[in-house]
Amino acid sequence: MNQKKQILKSASVISLVTILSRILGYVRDQRITLLLGTTPTADAFVLAYRIPSLIRRLVGEGAVTASFIPVFANYLNNKPREEVWEFAHRLFWTLAVLLAAITMLGSVFSSQFMHLFTFFAPGQPAWEQAVYLNRIMFPYIYFIGLSALAMAILNCFHVFGTPAATPVLLNLSIIASSVAAVSRHFSSAAVSLGVGVLIGGALQFLFLVPQLVRRGMRFKFGLSLRHEGVRSVGGLLAPGFFGIGMAQINFFVGTIFATSSRMPSGSVTALYVAERVMELVMGGYAIAVATAILPMMSHQAAAGAMEEMKSTLAFSLRIVSFITIPAAVGLVVMREPVISVLFQHGEFIAESTELTTRALFYYAFGLPAFAAIKLIVPAFYSTHDMRTPVRVAAWSLGLNIVLNALFLRWFFPLLGNGGPAVATVVAAYFNFFTLFVVFRLHFGRLGTLDILASLARSGASAGIMGTLCWMGLHVSHFETHARFLPRLAIFGVLLVGATAIYLLLAWAMRCDELSEIYGIAMNPQAPAAGLAGLSQES
Repeated sequence: MNQKKQILKSASVISLVTILSRILGYVRDQRITLLLGTTPTADAFVLAYRIPSLIRRLVGEGAVTASFIPVFANYLNNKPREEVWEFAHRLFWTLAVLLAAITMLGSVFSSQFMHLFTFFAPGQPAWEQAVYLNRIMFPYIYFIGLSALAMAILNCFHVFGTPAATPVLLNLSIIASSVAAVSRHFSSAAVSLGVGVLIGGALQFLFLVPQLVRRGMRFKFGLSLRHEGVRSVGGLLAPGFFGIGMAQINFFVGTIFATSSRMPSGSVTALYVAERVMELVMGGYAIAVATAILPMMSHQAAAGAMEEMKSTLAFSLRIVSFITIPAAVGLVVMREPVISVLFQHGEFIAESTELTTRALFYYAFGLPAFAAIKLIVPAFYSTHDMRTPVRVAAWSLGLNIVLNALFLRWFFPLLGNGGPAVATVVAAYFNFFTLFVVFRLHFGRLGTLDILASLARSGASAGIMGTLCWMGLHVSHFETHARFLPRLAIFGVLLVGATAIYLLLAWAMRCDELSEIYGIAMNPQAPAAGLAGLSQES
C-alpha cells in the first residue's frame, strides 16, 4: 500500500503539471498549424524540429535519465554525500562538453543531416527551408540535454513537480514567438518559431538550476572519463540510446518515409500532429507513472528487493492500461472531432484534417503499447540490464523499416499516409510483448493472470463506452455542422459522457484499479513510502 501510494502521489503531481504542459503544448501546436497548415513550409519546420528533438530524447530524456538514475540511486544509498556530489559534478561537465560537440557538428552539417534523415532532395521546395531551420534549432539539444540530467537528479530526491513543469517554458516561448508582434521581426513565421524553440530550451535548464543548488549541487568544474560513476553511466548510456528511445526512433522512421515523393504534401505535419494528440492523452498519466516508478524500482533493485520491484511494475502496468485502453478507443471513434475541433483553423483546412485523422486512426491502436514500453524498459534499466532492451529494440527497428517499405511500395493505395503509423504500432507491440516475456523468464512471476484479467475488464468497459460514443456521434450529426462552436459543444458533451460511462462500467465490473486509486486517495493517513536519505518533496 505504501509503495502504491507513493507511485500514485508522485504520478499525480507529475500528471497535474504535465496536463498543464500538454494543454500549452496543444496551444503551441495549434499556433504552428494555424500559421503553417500542412504546407511544404510546415513539413520543413516539423522535420527540422524533429531531428534535434529526436537527439534530445535519446541523449537527454531517454538515455541520460535511464542510465543515470540507477547509478545515482546506488550512490545515494551507499556513498557519503561528498562522493555523491563529486560524481554529479563530473558527469555534468562531461555531458556539457559532449553536448557542445554534438551541437556544433549538427549545426555545421545540417545539410548532411537532411540527406541522412529524409527522402527530400536539394531543389525541392522544403529542402533549403528545412536545412536553415534545423541550423537555428539544433543548439536546443545542448540546453535540453543538461536539463534532462538536472531532472534526473531531482527525481532521485523525489522532486517531480518542478522538473515536470519545465516543458511549460518551452511551450510558452514558442507561443510567444508565434504572436505577430514578435514574428514580424523575422523573415518568416517558421524562423520565428525556430528561435522560440531555442530560447525555450535555455529557459528550461535555467529554471532547474536553483533547485539543484538547494539540494547541494555547486557545479564545481571537473572533467573525468575515469570516474567510476561516470564510467558506469557511460556504459549504460550507449545502449540506452536504442532501448528506452526506440519508440521515438520508430516515430522518426515514419517521418522519414512520410517525406517520400509518393506521399501527399503535408504528410510529415499530419503524422506529427497525430502523434502530438496521442502524447496529449498518454502524457496525462502514463508518462507520469513511468517517471515516478524508475527511481523507486532503482532503489528497490539496489536494495535487493526484487519481489517489491516486480510488484511495482505489475501495478504500474495495470494502472496505465486502465487509462490508455479507453483513451485508445476514444481516439479511434472520435478521431475526426478531435482533429477538427482542436486544429482546423487558419491554414489547417479540411484536407489537413483528413490527412491527420487517417494517421491518428492507426496510431491510436498503439497507445497502450507505447505507454507500456515506457514502464517495462526502465524495469530492465533498474537492474542495470541494458542489453536486453537494446537487442529487442534493434529487432523492433528492423521490423518497422521493413513494414514501412512494404506499405509504401505495395499497400499505399490502401493505407495512404497512414502506412508509417501502422508500421510504428506493429513494432511497438512486438517490442513490448518480447520484453515482457524476457522479463518474466529472467525474474519470475509477474502476476500475468491478474494483469490479463485487468486488461479484459478495462477492454470490455472501453468497448461498450466506444460503441455508445459512436452512436452518440452519429445521432448528433457532428459532420454536418460547419461552425466551430456547435462542433466544440458536441465534442465536449461526448468527451464528458464517454468518461462518465467508462468509470461507471469500470465500477460495475469491479475493476481493481478504480478501487485502488480511490482507496489510496481517500486514505491520507497511510504513510508514504520513504527512501532512506531522500527528500519527499514532490
